[in-house]
Amino acid sequence: MAYPVFVVPGIGNSGPLHWQSVWEASHPDWQRLVVEDWDQVACDDWVSAIEHQLAQSDDDTLIVAHSLGCLAVAHWASRYSPRVRGVLLVAVPDPSASAFPVAAATGFAPLPSKQLPFPTILVSSSNDPYGSIEHGGRCARAWGSKLVEVGAQGHLNADSNLGDWPEGFRLLQSLGQEGYCDDIVPR
Repeated sequence: MAYPVFVVPGIGNSGPLHWQSVWEASHPDWQRLVVEDWDQVACDDWVSAIEHQLAQSDDDTLIVAHSLGCLAVAHWASRYSPRVRGVLLVAVPDPSASAFPVAAATGFAPLPSKQLPFPTILVSSSNDPYGSIEHGGRCARAWGSKLVEVGAQGHLNADSNLGDWPEGFRLLQSLGQEGYCDDIVPR
């Protein structure tokens, strides 16, 4: 990967079989979000952690976010003036979905509804219990994301048995290409 990468996992911190962890194991120079508690999540805490940890990053940083990490990145972008090359948003959860961990994750609703200030690809599965394909489409339209629907692959986590998920890695790499998404978000 030609650009710095910042990994933003979801609740629970993406275990060793999760594609984010597999990718990171092969790229020891990547950074991963550090938070105090991965199991009791306050949106403001994660947003502050993202801002603090990316404050000194360069404008070519790519972010790869999964699940609740996607919501944290969207809130971060709505509160600060981030400059990153692009963001891969995978399995965006819906805070109104019955499976959403409302007792463990607070402050994420309402979702930001403005276009994100950087190119994004949003990946959605048709049978994700945490966020429907329709929810993914609404978020993609609101945030100015390119939507990629991957069929019935659950929450696109370790339980989805994606291994090193080469299709997802190609999407992340595409965000590093010159001119990618220029028609979606001016650079």
